[in-house]
Amino acid sequence: MVLVPHKPQQFAILGEVDDVGKKVLTDEACQFLSTLHRSFESTRKQLLRTREIREKKIDAGELPDFLSETKDIRDDRKWRGASPAPGLADRRVEITGPTDRKMIVNALNSNVYAYMADFEDSLTPTWNNVLQGQVNLLDAVRRQIDFTLGAKEYKLRTDRTLPTLICRTRGWHLDEEHFLVDGAPISGALFDFGLYFFHNAKELIARGFGPYFYLPKLESHHEARLWNDVYNVAQDFIGIPRGTIRGTVLIETITAVFEMDEANHIGGLNCGRWDYIFTFVKLFRNRPDFILPDRADVTMTVPFMDAYVRLLISTCHRRGVHAMGGMAALIPIKNNEEANAKAMANVRADKLREALAGHDGTWVAHPALAPIAEEIFNTYMPTANQTFRRPPLAQVTRDDLLNPNVPGNITIEGVKKNIHVCLVYIEAWLRGIGCSPINYLMEDAATAEVSRSQLWQWARHKTSTVEGIRLDKALMQRLLDEQVEELLKTAVAEHKFGLTAKYLREQITGEDYTSFLPSRKGGALRELKRCKMGIWGANHEGHGDPV
Repeated sequence: MVLVPHKPQQFAILGEVDDVGKKVLTDEACQFLSTLHRSFESTRKQLLRTREIREKKIDAGELPDFLSETKDIRDDRKWRGASPAPGLADRRVEITGPTDRKMIVNALNSNVYAYMADFEDSLTPTWNNVLQGQVNLLDAVRRQIDFTLGAKEYKLRTDRTLPTLICRTRGWHLDEEHFLVDGAPISGALFDFGLYFFHNAKELIARGFGPYFYLPKLESHHEARLWNDVYNVAQDFIGIPRGTIRGTVLIETITAVFEMDEANHIGGLNCGRWDYIFTFVKLFRNRPDFILPDRADVTMTVPFMDAYVRLLISTCHRRGVHAMGGMAALIPIKNNEEANAKAMANVRADKLREALAGHDGTWVAHPALAPIAEEIFNTYMPTANQTFRRPPLAQVTRDDLLNPNVPGNITIEGVKKNIHVCLVYIEAWLRGIGCSPINYLMEDAATAEVSRSQLWQWARHKTSTVEGIRLDKALMQRLLDEQVEELLKTAVAEHKFGLTAKYLREQITGEDYTSFLPSRKGGALRELKRCKMGIWGANHEGHGDPV
């Protein structure tokens, strides 16, 4: 692709924009995006460099810890977060999912209290997916999203107030390669935030809500502070009061858990369980003393996860903000009543644990799980939330949070399951599908990240399974080939298993390691480009007016 030369102070759109896309990529919105980029790109780049330095220190043996320079903030018992914004006081059940039109209608029609519209882990970030998602949310905010698919009509319900809409952007580490400012790609996070905020903030306020966001993959309070600065500039730009935007931070990295108190401009924290496990494996992947057992054994009750939950809830309630629980990823099993009953009992037990622990709400991936979660929270949390429960700060130490001793085993079956999840999920991802039902679990990028990182670490240290089988490069590749052969028997005509296997073969040998699946260098985005689905392979090049 040849980039059209452009002058300084200019933005460029390197992708097809049809009449629908023009609804959101207006000249005014592009100017706003350019302002965000120029204001914050240098800080973002510096923070990403800081991440790399931190990882090198951890590789050298230095462990994360609470910051001595911010001890006064943690010890200060006086400060409180802002009161809940309209529509955010009661968040007992939230549903999550990507921003395709069908998902949005089904989510907003669910018996839940909030819907997290996701541009991150459950969305493949093709140009079409990202742009169409913005158009869909613009229509949803205005209640103009009804449509017909085949013989079925999808309409927003009118018999009750719809759930509060919360938008999750991409993380700071991802770029949007289709939108350049002064020749450089804009941050994917700023692109997602900027378009949604610019077009919908005032409309949401007029409807009694506000522009609300979930913030993923933060690794430090400095990264949270950057979002606060973005909020202030954005609010000033369109002329609404500072403090109108509310952000809920997903605590899904091991480094962020040590800095929760310092991120004091938020409306809540969420237990992003799968990404939290992923970063535990990722950060300590080169250490044989930090090897975890099968993914299924790493539950919320194992020591390091239990410590994480207790500290998060304690921190939130000391500050008067919501402590949101994690995802119930199970989906109904329609063809096996006994298995479905067992699965739903597991969901019930998980939500009961969260409510009794002090969470103020929880996540579900499927509308059928919402009644189970709501019943539990209605019973054990009859008020809108339980932020008023302000116990003393949980006595959680660094060693508690980094305790690698997890009951369980590495089994050959667990290895095969991880390979299967990676193959099936990444293959669908390469076809533009960002969340996939696999073995009655709704898998997204986070669960795939756990699976492939565990495989890499096990191969790196040539770990043996409980059956005595040594997990080396040759075995991993043989197991991969066997599963590909089996999956090809029932694959769709347009399948991407060949490309998926080629990519995954490099990721499970304990050699080269990619920081994130959807990353630009060495990640699955490289393979997506080969699929010509529009990550970089734009079919149209152009440039906007000078800004």
